[in-house]
Amino acid sequence: MQPILVIASVAQELALLVRSLQGKREQGAGFPEVFSGKIRGRDVLVAATGIGKINTAMGLTSLILRCSPRLIINTGCGGAYPESGLEVGELALASSEILGDEGVATPSGWESLEYIGIPSLERKETRYFNEFPLTFAPTERAMQLASALDLPLRRGRFVTVSTCSGTSQRGRELYARFSGLCENMEGAAAAQVALQYGIDCLELRGISNLVEDRDLSRWDLSLAMEQAQRFILRYLEHY
Repeated sequence: MQPILVIASVAQELALLVRSLQGKREQGAGFPEVFSGKIRGRDVLVAATGIGKINTAMGLTSLILRCSPRLIINTGCGGAYPESGLEVGELALASSEILGDEGVATPSGWESLEYIGIPSLERKETRYFNEFPLTFAPTERAMQLASALDLPLRRGRFVTVSTCSGTSQRGRELYARFSGLCENMEGAAAAQVALQYGIDCLELRGISNLVEDRDLSRWDLSLAMEQAQRFILRYLEHY
């Protein structure tokens, strides 16, 4: 049976899931470390692939080749753009993921990879430059579940960056450019790899902070991680 694969950048973003699934470390699994468990008789694999796009692409590709998952769930924390209306501790669901850095800095401003004319991915005669769609059916199922639970869940575009935005000015710039809900450092890599292999992909993040002048006293990583994992557990129970 093809498993459901849940990934995040670091182990803390998956610890509650591993405990709830009574996950057992897969022996000889290699990179990344994998924990396996079951929920309602379905096989679930959980793995931390590392921070950033490169680690995510490498780790996820390795896992896909190893276990051929039916669904990839990418989770963790995200920084919300204030214009999105999201608050710390709330949940966001990706409709698409955007490579926010890849492109060209020109005298007249930033241009995407489409300006160069070289796509990040070409599949089934479709060229993808900076934006990768997340599979509709799993995301719609998540929205329906949130509605049934009377739980606020915002769906929209996510922005993946190599350098986290630590100033309000940078956040306003990226929001004006992409109209994203939040930013992270891994999501577009996971979305691109999933699209390349034709595997359904869902991305859900807990909001740990707002994208503003960096002030860790206003962050709540623990709440964001807990909220995201609790929702994913409910999602797995209803999948």
